[in-house]
Amino acid sequence: MNEKKVLRVGILGFGTVGQGTWKHLVENEKAWERILGVQLIPTRASVRSLSKKRAFAIDPTCITTDSLSIVEDPDIDIVCELIGGIEEAKKLTLRAFSMGKSVITANKALICDHGDELFKAAETAGVRYAFEASVAGGIPIIKVLRESLVANEFPLIYGIMNGTSNYILTRMENEGATFDDVLGDARELGYVEADEALDLDGVDAAHKAVILGYLAHGMWIDLKDTTVEGIRRISNEDLAAARDLNCKIKLIGVIRRSFEQNYVSVGVYPALVPINEIIAQTDGVFNGISLTGTVVGTVVLTGRGAGQDPTAGSVISDIVDVVKGMQGSALPPKLLHVTPDECKPAPSQEISGCFYLRLSVDDRPGKLAKVAENLAVHGISLATVSQTPDEKSESASIILTTHQTNEHSIGLAIDSLEQLDGVKEKPVLFRMFDPNCYKEE
Repeated sequence: MNEKKVLRVGILGFGTVGQGTWKHLVENEKAWERILGVQLIPTRASVRSLSKKRAFAIDPTCITTDSLSIVEDPDIDIVCELIGGIEEAKKLTLRAFSMGKSVITANKALICDHGDELFKAAETAGVRYAFEASVAGGIPIIKVLRESLVANEFPLIYGIMNGTSNYILTRMENEGATFDDVLGDARELGYVEADEALDLDGVDAAHKAVILGYLAHGMWIDLKDTTVEGIRRISNEDLAAARDLNCKIKLIGVIRRSFEQNYVSVGVYPALVPINEIIAQTDGVFNGISLTGTVVGTVVLTGRGAGQDPTAGSVISDIVDVVKGMQGSALPPKLLHVTPDECKPAPSQEISGCFYLRLSVDDRPGKLAKVAENLAVHGISLATVSQTPDEKSESASIILTTHQTNEHSIGLAIDSLEQLDGVKEKPVLFRMFDPNCYKEE
């Protein structure tokens, strides 16, 4: 049991979240002392540039460009790793563990790439590696999975895991604005990562989905075994077509487990979600995650998925849990781990669903019949069909939805359609997501 009356926190990375963490630790210091019986003092922070002006100023003597010096400082009891990236963050985290220090992180990319190694290293060192802030900002999804719903198995977890993409789609939906126009606004508001592919191509959401997949099912799914698609090809035409089908298009992460066949599938992609689903009604920068448990049924959590205060709040929640652990309070359940013999990534033939398909074709007789024939060759039947001519370009837009098929068959069909005479560009493909189709019989 820790007998110290003061615990000092070092923050690696003093960007938006780091500044928010420091600010809330200071502003609410009396509350932490009442809750924990000790003082929590933010003591040092590392930055890339000492000369950069920051919205939240602290004593310059507390700032350094040397993150390792904070990790190795004997006066620092707890380390918050908020620098992002992978290699340096991993090195600093492992060094902190070796010195007997628990680490709190918001670094989803690091956990996704090296989580297994880092969790084992923390366990060996007898310290905590806490990561609530790595997924869905202020939504306590990790704590809910590990503690509140520990009695459940989860055949389905899905939801909106990237606020930037959700903001863009919401603006396009509500205002009829173009993707490029809304993206420009999102950049000005600071919603878009410096590496825009993380938000726009689904990579950020995929990192989070992989982490949730591990927490729920005990196995790491390599990103190469997942479907990862972004929002760049979504048009206003697609959004209107979705409305006609009583759906909204959302970028969602989906983690599905078949307990009968011992498969797990993880994917991130734009999907048509039925408009009556809470996830379809989750707009703007908000995230929403739906958990279907074998005991509790379906639980949906929504809230701000990013930003200084929500994410800093999750970091501080982890700090509080770490301190309670240092004082001898019960730790959360150990992370589940399964072997490849127990569960495997689902092959594409086993991932089924219905699909939305938009093609731009030459406006000539017989093109729709050729498209339908091509799909039939791959065992895909059509549920709905609409065709709209564009007189200016002598082309037509064909929008189709399919009956139930699988990822393997639709992939072959798309490759074939791309080569079909008269198809003018790569077909646009989205999933049609129905939560009821993903539940175990």
